[in-house]
Amino acid sequence: MRGGRSPWFTRSEQPRRPEVRENLQCDVLVVGAGITGSLVAERLTRQGLNVIIVDREWPGRGSTAASTSMLLWEIDRSLTQLTESYGFERAARAYHASLEAVTGLKSLVLQLGVACDMRDKNSLYLAAGDSSVALLAEHELRQRASLPGEFLDHARLLETFGITRAGAIISPGVADADPMQLARGLLRVAISRGARLFDAEATQFDPAARAVGVGLADGYEIEARSAVLATGYVMPDIVHSTVQTVSSSWAIATPPQPQNIWKDAALIWENSKDYLYARTTRSGRIIIGGEDSEIDIEPAARDRLIPEKSAILAQKLAALWPVANTGIEFSWAGAFDTTSDGLPLIGPVPGAKGVYAAYGYGGNGITFSFMAAQLIGDLIAGKSSPLLRDFALDRDGGSTS
Repeated sequence: MRGGRSPWFTRSEQPRRPEVRENLQCDVLVVGAGITGSLVAERLTRQGLNVIIVDREWPGRGSTAASTSMLLWEIDRSLTQLTESYGFERAARAYHASLEAVTGLKSLVLQLGVACDMRDKNSLYLAAGDSSVALLAEHELRQRASLPGEFLDHARLLETFGITRAGAIISPGVADADPMQLARGLLRVAISRGARLFDAEATQFDPAARAVGVGLADGYEIEARSAVLATGYVMPDIVHSTVQTVSSSWAIATPPQPQNIWKDAALIWENSKDYLYARTTRSGRIIIGGEDSEIDIEPAARDRLIPEKSAILAQKLAALWPVANTGIEFSWAGAFDTTSDGLPLIGPVPGAKGVYAAYGYGGNGITFSFMAAQLIGDLIAGKSSPLLRDFALDRDGGSTS
């Protein structure tokens, strides 16, 4: 799932994670104990359900540890692109749902007192080329959708942020955090409510009339009324989707340099398909990532490229923010999935009654994971949402432009 080392690794105490020694039963089985599984488990235990969580890895040591944890509500596909694919109403619905998800996640962290270095931020969406015409059109469409934000032309961007680009959209309502602390904090909350966490690998899924039988690698079985797949970028064989593509991304973190941070430590990303993205940490590190590839996806090939990609990212940091110390203290790579329309895969797994998918693919992974927890929690409680059609696993994916 990842190579190298990110700044999020700590030696904090891991939750107790025994092996399964007998067949078990529960209301809901959550497969995966990373950030998505933790969010799902927190939501379902809040609903009073008997929850079991299984993972073959230590919680958060998969794709969560590779996340840059930029909690954006802006989606990998612009509102303009989504409107071209699905129409304005559906596109605006996805954007508003994402905005509400970030707001809800921040509120949840505050309510539960999860210590994860979460900070309210603005996002700075930069023009990637020499013109800001497309960005201005995007801003006008967002205004039509009543989304917050302000357009900055080249002069205002340079004056306000000291960044030399053709233009940008600055938007409120985003955040950053430590993803490992966030995932473990939510998991501890779920366990305190009675959720049980096991070291186990789910290998078979047998949906029946009244329950889902999940076979484990050690031969035992867990019978659940519902099962939620929160397996990150490792999809079980029962999940089929034509809109998802595997990619690799690389990132670096500098030494702490709080004296060199740009205005308000805004979250930065670009208006391009394979965009550069940057954030800071509370200690003043600069994290910058990108250089995404759909070719170098095998772990060995991806990880061999860490030194080369790290050097490129350091050069891009110097170009973006010349005052930065571009020394590299951490460098890492990770697998991640994207979808052709930039939207997540959330909802019932076709042909597998009682099995639900929670895949927050794309640059909005944690935002989409919160959304998945809410939508699936509501589904299990007997409620529905038009978003489930928008995020369905068997959707056609719209235009890829």
